[in-house]
Amino acid sequence: MSVAMSAPAANNASPPPPATQAPSKREIEITAAAAEEIGKQKAKRNTPDAMIRIGVRGGGCTGFTYVFEWADQVRPTDKVFTAHGQSIVVDPKSLVYLGGMQLDFVKGMMGHGFKFNNPNAKGSCGCGESVNF
Repeated sequence: MSVAMSAPAANNASPPPPATQAPSKREIEITAAAAEEIGKQKAKRNTPDAMIRIGVRGGGCTGFTYVFEWADQVRPTDKVFTAHGQSIVVDPKSLVYLGGMQLDFVKGMMGHGFKFNNPNAKGSCGCGESVNF
């Protein structure tokens, strides 16, 4: 008596694409909305080569304050992140606190502005400019 065994069917289906992953701890994501607003602000300032510098400084009511300013020059130790045709710069000490975050630009009934979606933050104050790590 012989018994025929069939091989298991091959799984030819590709796995589903992964959900949008957060940037690695060494990266910062710039959303399309943030890039668009950076471009608008550069055009308004007439400084096409400038970049936004983001970072953190000690201070504020919860320990640190986000830095958000124009950078006309990139320092040798800065890390540059580019997406959607726009770039931002971050110093290495700030990247420790900002790595893995997303820079977004939001519009709503309460106004509009850049938003730091930072998974490293343990808390923030109501002003939105002060953060705790």
